[in-house]
Amino acid sequence: MPKQVTFRISPTDFANEIQLKKQIAEAAQVKPEQINAYQILRQSLDARNRNIWVQLQVNVFVGEPFEDAFAFDAPLQNVSNAEPVLIAGAGPAGLFAALRLIESGLKPIIIERGKDVRERRRDLAAMNKEGIVNPESNYCFGEGGAGTYSDGKLYTRSTKRGNILKSLQWFHHFGATEKILQEAHPHIGTNKLPGIIAKMREAIIECGGEVLFNSKMTDILIDGNELKGVRINDEYNLDAKALILATGHSARDIFYMLEEKQIEIEAKPFALGVRIEHPQALIDSIQYHCAPTEKRSEFLPAASYSVVSQEKGRGVFSFCMCPGGIIAPASTEEGELVVNGWSPSKRDGIYSNSGMVVTVDQKDFASYGFTGNLAGMKFQQMVEKKAWELGGGKLVAPAQRMTDFVKGIRSETLPNSSYLPGTNSAQLNQILPIEVYASMRNGFETFGKKMKGYYTEEAIVLATESRTSSPVRIPRNNEDLQHTQIKGLFPCGEGAGYAGGIISAAMDGEKVALAVERFLG
Repeated sequence: MPKQVTFRISPTDFANEIQLKKQIAEAAQVKPEQINAYQILRQSLDARNRNIWVQLQVNVFVGEPFEDAFAFDAPLQNVSNAEPVLIAGAGPAGLFAALRLIESGLKPIIIERGKDVRERRRDLAAMNKEGIVNPESNYCFGEGGAGTYSDGKLYTRSTKRGNILKSLQWFHHFGATEKILQEAHPHIGTNKLPGIIAKMREAIIECGGEVLFNSKMTDILIDGNELKGVRINDEYNLDAKALILATGHSARDIFYMLEEKQIEIEAKPFALGVRIEHPQALIDSIQYHCAPTEKRSEFLPAASYSVVSQEKGRGVFSFCMCPGGIIAPASTEEGELVVNGWSPSKRDGIYSNSGMVVTVDQKDFASYGFTGNLAGMKFQQMVEKKAWELGGGKLVAPAQRMTDFVKGIRSETLPNSSYLPGTNSAQLNQILPIEVYASMRNGFETFGKKMKGYYTEEAIVLATESRTSSPVRIPRNNEDLQHTQIKGLFPCGEGAGYAGGIISAAMDGEKVALAVERFLG
């Protein structure tokens, strides 16, 4: 058995192989030459004080052969002739459900309205350069789902939902570095994740599964209370006994379809707000306790932050923080404006951005005249349409300096921004519901007190960050995970209201696939 040690080390020594091995030996109480091998199990950065440390948990092999603690035998097999299971959506929930079905000896058939990751890039380029939105292929729709081109963070607090390590091991198996298995807040990067997703798809097809792109599910076929299959592009039917519904948080047509067919859905709370962008050097100086003009050490990553505050009875909190990142348009329809953020794998951009949001619920929806199962979705659309109008069209984002946002005045000039479609000076209190705006302006001042320098005119605020989670929940039974009304229909992932990120969606996909296996016997 390897000896497991826990210790801390300076970032400089951590980057030096000789010093790292020396300190591992000291922690293990052996000489460096006695160590046959070592493996980092856990790694995190402690920057709470001026002296910054890397916290490590390490397996040390002394006088024994190396054994990989992360060894993973991908349990794939040929399922060409197995019973088919339909999966609507090729996001993390759908892809990981497919992998689990193959483990179980079932044949996944993934139906994806959008394009594969390579073809999808052209539509993203058109959004950024020309302000053109393809409603079937954008930052939300297409192979890999919303997470593929919006950062690739692999961190979740949903430890009770499934096997986090196994989800990470699948990503590692398909090309992610071993660091994602070790880091406390693993991250792949938008530039790396598409290739990994493509390898997943190739593996699914090699095992006999199918992935159908440009295939929009336009109807769910039901007889009585039993699923019979789906209709694709209003052209042809696919028959199956089970459908995993993993269409994502922005598939509004699916919510409308379920409502029209009187299949039970319900409005749910979600978080709404803005995306804020600072110079990365400023965030580095705050988090690493150095002067704003002082460049961070080459051995330190771009600094991140996480903030939360209670303001006027509501929580204001950061969401999807992207150090060294870029703000991107995430709209799925013309006439609606949504922004999101992402980072490349190196996180080496000059800007830092984060969603800054407030939770809204049925009381907020009703105060604007929206009631019923689709109230949250219509409330969300209302805000996004206002943002489009004040931006002036073509995905130009309405924006303010952070200080002017708090003061409630229009900015005479705006800082430079990573947002390629451009920004237009506007008062965001004309877009955000007054309750959200009031809590957020107080929150910004509070965060400025917690993080000296954070509240600054150098920061720019863009509207609107509104696709944080689904505004609709598709209910399912706790026991068999089937829809409460329809036998064989399995709501899954973010779009159904059961996940909130890549890893939690992946774990829910696997969990639902296991339920399908039990259902089909």
